[in-house]
Amino acid sequence: MSRILELRVKAKAVKRRVVLPEGNDDRVVRAASFIAKESLADVCLLGNKEDVKKLAAKNSISLEGVNVLDPLIHEKRGEIVNSYYELRKAKGMTLEEADKFLNEKTVFYAAMMVKLGMADGFVGGASCATADVARAAIHCIRLDKEIGTLSSCFVMEINDCPYGDKGLFVYADCGVIPYPSPRQLAGIAIASSDLFARLFGVKPRVAMLSYSTKGSASGETIDGINDAVAKVKERRPDILIEGELQVDAALVPEVARKKCGESEVAGKANVLIFPNLDAGNIAYKLTERLARAKAIGPILQGLESPCSDLSRGCSWEDVVDAVVITAVRVVK
Repeated sequence: MSRILELRVKAKAVKRRVVLPEGNDDRVVRAASFIAKESLADVCLLGNKEDVKKLAAKNSISLEGVNVLDPLIHEKRGEIVNSYYELRKAKGMTLEEADKFLNEKTVFYAAMMVKLGMADGFVGGASCATADVARAAIHCIRLDKEIGTLSSCFVMEINDCPYGDKGLFVYADCGVIPYPSPRQLAGIAIASSDLFARLFGVKPRVAMLSYSTKGSASGETIDGINDAVAKVKERRPDILIEGELQVDAALVPEVARKKCGESEVAGKANVLIFPNLDAGNIAYKLTERLARAKAIGPILQGLESPCSDLSRGCSWEDVVDAVVITAVRVVK
């Protein structure tokens, strides 16, 4: 069985409450139906109930077990609106503007439900932009003080692959920070390592990727990577991390031995940290298309509560996988 599919067993055991704010999207409705049927999570679908019912009927989707919640008549709406207003009033937002905004931007409503303990996590982005999902997370859910930065990662699974953990990887950052500073790179590495361990119970081996391996070239970006490695080792000495490493030195044992000698990471890496967003985004899409890999994400990380973004080209199965990962990430 796929390692990603195995996560459904874990999700079913913990049964967390996950909010899906895009009840106007047939892929999201279909995913909610499947999640409810398989008892993978207590799924809450935001939307006008009659509109959701019509969409479900049109696409022959069962809503049995799905909690459809209309934000306009939600019994907790007043508390949610007031709480969001308190968060944003210093920025000049009025209570009336907060009420209108949350009606228009249901992903923010979902994020506020998580903040107030009405849900364990949320998954959005099938219909709205990544920027909205990221802003909702930043505005409504506090950053993890240890990590200190919001970033994203993809869980990648490649069939018949001898590298990583039998083809299993985390790639980061692939969707949020264009040019991370050394401090941000360190936060990305820590968050990605912890996520890999949380999901799969496997020891993460973190490679900070570059065009250079252990001083084979020099440059400002390489100095930044080495600074980030030092910060991780200082803050989290339990994490196995090495850099800077070229991709072949990070993945291929024979190459690693030639370039690095004996190493606990080089040639065995399963968490790949890219130096910038261009590299991370290009790498995950190349891997997904050319290697026909399964790619789940962007999974947002560095927050006190879990949430996940979706590609606007996602399938309903992608929504299911994002919900499952979000549920398994919840710490209680």
